[in-house]
Parts: sequence; C-alpha cells; structure tokens
Amino acid sequence: MPIITVNNRQVHIQELNKGAGQTVVLIHGMFSNLSIYYFNIAPVLAKHFHVVMYDLKSHGMSERFLDGYDLDNMSSDLIGLIDHLQLEKVHLVGYSFGGLIALKTALEYPDRVNQLVVIEAPDPQDEKARNIIDEYSKEFLEHYVANFTDTTKVQMGKRQMEKNHRMYEFLFNQTSIKADMIKEKQFLGETDFNKLMGPTLLLYGADSNCRPTGEWLQSKISQSELELIPGDHNIPIQEPNLIAETIAQFLSKILTQNHG
Repeated sequence: MPIITVNNRQVHIQELNKGAGQTVVLIHGMFSNLSIYYFNIAPVLAKHFHVVMYDLKSHGMSERFLDGYDLDNMSSDLIGLIDHLQLEKVHLVGYSFGGLIALKTALEYPDRVNQLVVIEAPDPQDEKARNIIDEYSKEFLEHYVANFTDTTKVQMGKRQMEKNHRMYEFLFNQTSIKADMIKEKQFLGETDFNKLMGPTLLLYGADSNCRPTGEWLQSKISQSELELIPGDHNIPIQEPNLIAETIAQFLSKILTQNHG
C-alpha cells in the first residue's frame, strides 16, 4: 500500500490510470476510508480519468493525529497532497464530511479545482445531520469488512478487524474530530458561493435527511445541478455504479463543452 509523506505526515494513497490527462481526487467521509471508492466507484472513473484516493488523517492507513480535523486543516492537507503529486488542477469529489472538505478547497483554492462533485455533504449546523455521520460509520465498517481485500484478494482477518476497531475507537474517543466538526457549524451559512469558479454536481439520496442541504446548495451555487439517487445517506454503498456513471457523465460533459 503506497504511503507518501505530505507536510511531514504519512498519507496512504491509491492511484488508478496515472496516464490519463485529467485527474479526479476522491475524498471519503469522517470515520471512513478510501475503500468506499476503491471497489466500485473508482474503477468506473478510471476508464476516463487519473483517479487519486487517499485516507484522511487517522483514517485507514494514514498517520494518526489528535487534532486538526477542521475544514481549514483538512483543506490544507488536500492541497498539500495535490502539490506533492505535482498536479496543477484537479476535479474534486467528496462524500459526507469529505464533501465539505471538497467545497472548502474549491472556495479557498479556486485556481486548483476544475469541476466539483459534492455527495451527501451535511449541514454542520444540523445536529441530526452530524448524528447521521456517526450512524453511517457503523454501516461503513460492516461494508468495509464484507468487501475489503488486499492485493492478494484475501478477505480481512480477525487481526485486521481488531485494528480497524481500534482506529475507530481512537477517532471517537481520543481526537478533536467531533469538536472540530461542531466548530464548523456556521460554514455553509457564512460562505460566499459566488467564489466557486467551476460547475458543481450535487448528489444526494432521495430519502436522505441531508437532502434539504443539497436543495439549499443548488439554490446558492449558480453553476450547479442536483441529482437525486435512490437511497439515503449511504448512497455510495447502496448505488455505487449509478453514482460512478453519473459523475463520469458530468465530468465528461463539461470537458466536451470546454473543448468543443
């Protein structure tokens, strides 16, 4: 598993189709890891794009840290990764809290981001939405256990299971992650979305409690379109192929328009 050093921190990344002309960076949610994309979504996108996935700090196989989970720090980490890989501009795809990281990065570094895809980003002000992230993490772990394979296609063993449980316990109980999320309560309400330079695709579950946030974002972001996917907050698990194809069509359509 490739581990690179970014800003003096060890980061686990995976790349597909390095030779492609356009790069898509996939950002997972809190209490998750890059495998949410690795098995189903990334391979579809890799038919058209160079795909970069990475584990957020203290997630998956990346280095553990006690603090720095606010959007400023997470966005800075992402730009550090993009710099390390010597990528000039990328498309960003972020799920759940990763969607907020993608949004923050596109706002702060508009010259580094082409198109933006936000999947099920919650409103940090909504306590119910924050609770969804906790509930999602449990379902994610079950999904991860059921689908995890390493390079030899061996299913996760008991030792790996225990390691993942320890990681989640660390995140929940020892880091500032929840406090940092609460600090971002006013993020959406205080944001000037006119700073977004490129088109934005909003993907939300038709039955998700976060759907009103997606509809609100569509009303605020001028170059945006909202697609409702069958399911709830867990649509990357429930409809990975549909999500992958929808993202690929959106990015390809924009590229065709720009070069037509």
